[in-house]
Amino acid sequence: MGGYPHMHQLKTSLFLPISLEEAWAFFSVPDNLDAITPEDMGFEILSRNEGRTYAGQIIRYRVRPLLGLPLSWVTEITHCKDLSYFVDEQRFGPYAMWHHQHHFKAVDGGVEMDDILDYKLKGGWLGKLLTGWLVHGKVQGIFDHRTKVLIDKFGGKDLGSVFH
Repeated sequence: MGGYPHMHQLKTSLFLPISLEEAWAFFSVPDNLDAITPEDMGFEILSRNEGRTYAGQIIRYRVRPLLGLPLSWVTEITHCKDLSYFVDEQRFGPYAMWHHQHHFKAVDGGVEMDDILDYKLKGGWLGKLLTGWLVHGKVQGIFDHRTKVLIDKFGGKDLGSVFH
């Protein structure tokens, strides 16, 4: 990510043997995020989220990623196209920048789900120091857990991930 020091990107891809409509029905409901987040994150949705994801939606959470210490996190769904993609961006929280794209595509026998997460830690050089051994592993672990839970729930196959 030339020009933006300390930016990081994680791309993941997953095949699920379900219809695009079934995938969208699950992933576009913010309250389902709790079911695919590791328990040790102490993840808690604080806002009421009636219905499906939509552009402009604000979602408030509390997470406890380290030593059980609570952190507030607020994201906004900035873009949403039904049955295709949505983007959540952090408005307040532990990162200097968080931009998470969720893409869905009908393929032979199911749906391919691709995530692109771009993020940067707060804290300058200290943030960079922590990133290398703590946060990258935690972020990758969250996505690995999510992949396992989704494959257990729907079947399918992990198509891999790439971290930059």
